Amino acid sequence: MELFILFLYNLLIILIVLFSVGQLGLLVRYIYGRWRRRNESIPEPAILWEQLPSITVQLPIYNELYVVERLIDTIAQLRYPLDKLTIQILDDSTDDTTLLIAQKVIIYKKAGLPLVHIRRPDRSGFKAGALAYGLNLTDNEYVAIFDADFLPDADFLLRVLPSFTQPDIGAVQTRWLHTNQSYSLLTQIQAFGLNAHFLVEQYARYATGLFLNFSGTAGIWRREAIINSGGWQEDTLTEDLDLSYRAQLKGWKIVYRADVGVLAELPITMDAIKSQQYRWMKGPAECSRKLLGKVWQKSGISIPKKIQACFHLLNSTLLVLILGMALLSLPVLGIHHRHPEWAAIDHQFSNLFLLATIISTLFYGISYYQSEINQGTIGNHSKASLSGRLVRFLWLFPTFISTMLGLSLHNSLAALEGLFGKKTPFVRTPKFNSTTQEVDWTSNIYIKKTIPSSIFGEIGLGLYFMAGLGLGIYLQDYSMFIFHSLLVIGYGLVVGFMLAHSRSKETNVVPNVPILQP
Repeated sequence: MELFILFLYNLLIILIVLFSVGQLGLLVRYIYGRWRRRNESIPEPAILWEQLPSITVQLPIYNELYVVERLIDTIAQLRYPLDKLTIQILDDSTDDTTLLIAQKVIIYKKAGLPLVHIRRPDRSGFKAGALAYGLNLTDNEYVAIFDADFLPDADFLLRVLPSFTQPDIGAVQTRWLHTNQSYSLLTQIQAFGLNAHFLVEQYARYATGLFLNFSGTAGIWRREAIINSGGWQEDTLTEDLDLSYRAQLKGWKIVYRADVGVLAELPITMDAIKSQQYRWMKGPAECSRKLLGKVWQKSGISIPKKIQACFHLLNSTLLVLILGMALLSLPVLGIHHRHPEWAAIDHQFSNLFLLATIISTLFYGISYYQSEINQGTIGNHSKASLSGRLVRFLWLFPTFISTMLGLSLHNSLAALEGLFGKKTPFVRTPKFNSTTQEVDWTSNIYIKKTIPSSIFGEIGLGLYFMAGLGLGIYLQDYSMFIFHSLLVIGYGLVVGFMLAHSRSKETNVVPNVPILQP
């Protein structure tokens, strides 16, 4: 039994390292792509006003009392010929969000804005169903999509549409920016991770011809590409990733515009983060079941590209591997104490795990440096200023890793549900209309009023890994001390934020709901 535990433990380390090698591959591709395109300027060929194509802007909405007015006001400022523009508000709401939308529609229609308020008979298919329903009501050549918390600049359409330079370009994705990055520790951690995705991973995939994903919002699709690829389908929680792969398997290309950013809101409570992470973990696992076989069967795709597609679609399973390794680490400490001759062999595998840590540090370090450049905080600054940013990275990186480890139970369950085909409804992420200023999140009617039962599992794991710290000290084996410390801190953060954010006021207050005039 002990040998089986050691075998399984080391196997998990090897699989984790393989994912890290995939991450290193993306990092190398990113550096190569930046070098290859170092002298390129992103062309923005002007399209004559009278030659602009027809476009539909889709706004999928479900119970967004706190941000829907801001969204409509922002979209109303888009610069585009009104006779070639349709704005669809795809409203599946079951609360007074519908009244807020209706009031805005009255105001902007009087001003001549081509705004359509669309209500479906039911919410079948969730967001994918809403997008498909709206697509059937328009024959415009292009479709832009914005989630409820996204705030595009007025010239967004004019800047992005020229990227459709070839008839086989099916979609253009832009970069996410953050309205509330400095709001709290949680928003800083999320921005840290998302910046790595959009600045390094997405750029590397686009620059070197790998499979690239449309991120569900802040982008434009060619209508023909959606229809030709099978349309929006509701059998996964990440309909955007699903359509992206199906489109690329059909020969369509996706362009990534890192130079165009769209502001969006980061979740500010742990419950909201968990609902978002659940979709982001389960959805790709569902897509891997649905699409990986088709990727490998498709001719004309290189083996490296297919391997990177595996890392991409199976990425959510990485936390499953890490959680499994962490759970086995305590028995392994005892086995090493009883069999020191085995410990010497296992430490070689532990060195591989150290390699994975180094790769992850490089990946996030480069993305952090690039994000600082993009924000204009690196330039002709003093050494003291740069050292301060290094200190900030050395604070943010382990805090980010700890938090993700603390979410490993929640995210692993989501990924396993996706892999084994368990179907669950689409759960929206609550929005708060937060920026850098404090908001009264306790009165938000969308956050849960009770502590979820999953917190007991997270408390139990926190205590389990705390026992691992004690066991390591007792056995004078400190090989896993840092790992166990990060796990204890991570589960402590998740549980602490869940308890703090479960304090919500029982309220029926609805912000700014108008009384409509007949």
